[in-house]
Amino acid sequence: MKLTRPQFEAPDDAAARRAIAPVICYPPDALTPVNLGRLADIRKTASKTAEITISPRTAECIDVPAGCFFRINSVEGSQVGDLNLWSKADLNERFYSGKTRALHGTHLSTGDRMWSSFPTLRPMATITADTLDWYGFDDFGGSVHDVIGTRCDPYTGRLLSGDDYHHCCHSNLTRALSAHCDIPLHDAETHVHDVLNVFMCTGFTLDTGQYFMKASPVRPGDYLEFYAEIDLIIGLSACPGGDCSQEHSSDAAACYPLQVQVFDPGENARASHQTPQPSQYDRSHGTIQSNDPI
Repeated sequence: MKLTRPQFEAPDDAAARRAIAPVICYPPDALTPVNLGRLADIRKTASKTAEITISPRTAECIDVPAGCFFRINSVEGSQVGDLNLWSKADLNERFYSGKTRALHGTHLSTGDRMWSSFPTLRPMATITADTLDWYGFDDFGGSVHDVIGTRCDPYTGRLLSGDDYHHCCHSNLTRALSAHCDIPLHDAETHVHDVLNVFMCTGFTLDTGQYFMKASPVRPGDYLEFYAEIDLIIGLSACPGGDCSQEHSSDAAACYPLQVQVFDPGENARASHQTPQPSQYDRSHGTIQSNDPI
């Protein structure tokens, strides 16, 4: 049963208040522009050095060195994936979906970057190719590759259904990171974080503002490709929701594998790569006192 919210009479100036123009919180022109032409030239010299296949309702991790490219491929059927990124040097530095959303928007595509968590806040990966960039935003407000959802997880499943489901993306990524880094399961879980929903088509309903999903437009042959800005561990879960046209956190949907490929442009290209520096904020948070005499 849907709860009814209390209704209050609109003030006389309600229309004027609604008509106030919005202000972009973080103007994108303040960011250093991505040189996609340079990256395209580097990509021409790259050859495949690694490849993994993620079976339906599971996840895998793979290392991607800085200066290399990695591609997520749709290979057999319409399937979405939940992507986590970690710094190879420190699992505490991980993808920050909320700040990425604030900097680039609700859905990512070519030229957008995936930013790391505080206190580093630097680019971890740059999207260099997206075969679904033609989709744009549909009449429902939906688009692909979102950073607004979290990840399907056993805790929300238990909350809403009372059942335990162990092959949701949160659990898949937890198992994969635990195995890849040889760390205890519970330690690995603390590092699993909000995702880039690769190939997933999502948005917010215009009437209630609720997060929705709909059938993904992805088809075999589609891909999303990235340039690794730092040494990465990437984790990808082949979501139990399949194309997310029905439901997730269950075995109801038809699911298909996803493939990850790594491409190395060669030693010279990697040597010329400039790793982004961590944020230069001094982390004093206003506690440093001046030594100047009063």
